[in-house]
Amino acid sequence: MSIGLLSLGAVALDALLGEPRRWHPLVAFGKLANRLEHRFNTGGRGWRSHGVTAWGLAVLPLTIAVWVLSELPHIGWLVGVIALYAAIGLRSLNEHAEPVANALQAGDLDEARRRVGYMVSRETRELDDPAVARAATESVLENGSDAVFAALFWFAVAGAPGVVLYRLSNTLDAMWGYRNERFERFGWAAARIDDVLNYIPARLVALTYALLGKTRLALRCWRQQAPLWDSPNAGPVMAAGAGALGVALGGPAIYHGELHERPRLGEGPVACADDIGRAMDLVRQGVLLWLAVLILGGWLLA
Repeated sequence: MSIGLLSLGAVALDALLGEPRRWHPLVAFGKLANRLEHRFNTGGRGWRSHGVTAWGLAVLPLTIAVWVLSELPHIGWLVGVIALYAAIGLRSLNEHAEPVANALQAGDLDEARRRVGYMVSRETRELDDPAVARAATESVLENGSDAVFAALFWFAVAGAPGVVLYRLSNTLDAMWGYRNERFERFGWAAARIDDVLNYIPARLVALTYALLGKTRLALRCWRQQAPLWDSPNAGPVMAAGAGALGVALGGPAIYHGELHERPRLGEGPVACADDIGRAMDLVRQGVLLWLAVLILGGWLLA
């Protein structure tokens, strides 16, 4: 039962405080990751083992340190709450998504493009209104899985060290997991480890979206469309999320100057500004469901 209550405490802290404004531990970790990458990455000529070494030096010492602290009497529970609070980004996700929806509703396309550029890695300068809404909705569904639900899952499974291991690995994937000449070999380990850590959470999230939305459509989209997506974990999450909302996502997008013809996801009208808020509501309802399951499950086991 303590896992559920500690998770509730961390989510409450996130809702109350949001992300730290002056000093965020992931910002400091990002600087460490950059130094390690400059030291070990020799570009396309390097060995995959260099990326494995850099990943281990970045992630394992901090994970072990948090594990030791979490075992201390009297304060171990507090370490767990702080670790999970630092890992989840539910309020931050809304703070990024809401201005995009507001700008679209106000007819300010330039501001909507600028704001959605903070959420996605695709080029946004030429996006029209539907494309901006589609990009923001996709980001809410996918980042809800990566930045919120997966953190809750690994905290439930392995406590504070589990959520730290996951969040740091996910951050390295975002920094190193690119398929280009610079990171093709060096970032291989970060990308594969993140895929493994997200495999079960992503499917639980897809099921959560389906249960809270248009269930039959979401399950059908998950089954038929997810295998077509290039990411093994984003595919189920976004296909089920699009189906749950009853909207169409996916389609062409430009990344780093190259046009990517992505498969269509979901079914129904193309996403609009209102669907960004609907996607956030889906994530929030899912978090409440997960917290209820954790607390009730812990009570039954106790």
